[in-house]
Amino acid sequence: MASAAGLALCGQVLVVRGGSRFLAISTADSDEGGIFTYDCSTAVEKSAQEDKGEDRQPTEQGTDRILASTFSKSGSYFALTDDSKRLILFRTKPWQCLSVRAVVRRCTALTFTASEERVLVADKSGDVYSFSVLEPNGLGRLELGHLSMLLDVSVSPDDRFVLTADRDEKIRVSWAASPHSIEAFCLGHMEGTSHTPSHASLPDGTLRLWEYRSGRQLQCCDLASLQEPAEHPGHKGLAASRITFWGLESCVALLCDCVPVIFIFQLDASRRQLVFRQQLTFPHRVWDVVFEETQGLWVLQDCRDAPLVLWRPVDGQWQPAPEGAVSQRLCGHLRANWAMLEGSLGADDGFRSLYKATLDNMTSYLKKKEERLQQVKRRRRSLLPGPPGPTGKACSEPAALSC
Repeated sequence: MASAAGLALCGQVLVVRGGSRFLAISTADSDEGGIFTYDCSTAVEKSAQEDKGEDRQPTEQGTDRILASTFSKSGSYFALTDDSKRLILFRTKPWQCLSVRAVVRRCTALTFTASEERVLVADKSGDVYSFSVLEPNGLGRLELGHLSMLLDVSVSPDDRFVLTADRDEKIRVSWAASPHSIEAFCLGHMEGTSHTPSHASLPDGTLRLWEYRSGRQLQCCDLASLQEPAEHPGHKGLAASRITFWGLESCVALLCDCVPVIFIFQLDASRRQLVFRQQLTFPHRVWDVVFEETQGLWVLQDCRDAPLVLWRPVDGQWQPAPEGAVSQRLCGHLRANWAMLEGSLGADDGFRSLYKATLDNMTSYLKKKEERLQQVKRRRRSLLPGPPGPTGKACSEPAALSC
């Protein structure tokens, strides 16, 4: 399955990733310098389990495409994981690759601790490993595990808690110092969950606000109620693929997977609620969104003419900002490197495999039972004697043709 393109931003450094490559570009008005590029296919370290699986049989070779990426809080470090089961760590000032380390399984999400001393990596088997930043070549340490695939991992601002969201509809709040000690569960989703430390969604079509220390749900918003049901046919609901927060305006932007729609909410801290403000609709598929603290919302879309657009609130309404020198420069870099984004064009629904299959066992049983009964009836009819012949004796079906 093709991997959709993605964004990461810290300060005035924007990272755009696609396939096995990423570009790091400055969004500063005065910065006319070059860009930093990296291709994971040039990385050296390979997983020890890449060639042989647990049963010592050859396993599928990785494609080197980037699966997840993130900045540290200060922006001094950047990390990514790829399809070849590697964790790659960078220093950003100036950009330099510090290490390429193997991970046990393909990873789904990663985050830095607030202290920037460790990187936490969540994988498909449900485990979270921590890797040292200060010792770039140190081995990973298993911190905690779930019984199902992890979809996201984050830490509280004070580094006291690790929050993990899994495929089995729960968010778990664990103590960072002793991850086996669970502080709370945030329960209520009907499908898998993804989260930030305060709100969650994905992919059951709801946005929920939590008090994570107690696991108490403060609000649940059904995304389908915010738009016409038939507006985007062919999708099993509005699965949120990205939730991002803008502290300057207390805004939350929520992007829906494979649907060109972004929902904007306002966080009312006094009432502890998210208030729906606006729905942004796009003519092209939106790959990812990210807030820049002083600018607004950057939107990455599958349009080569305008791959990156900036939206800002104007008199309470979000509008696309006029294209300026910065936007022109950023779009120019992306057009020049469009080949790395082409793999995201027409990518499959990233969350289709996460929906649970619903099986009606009784209907299946009754259908098979009826088929067996019909087979028995046909068999019995074939064994019955044919009609009597001219001599008054019953003849078999083949003989009846000549009687």
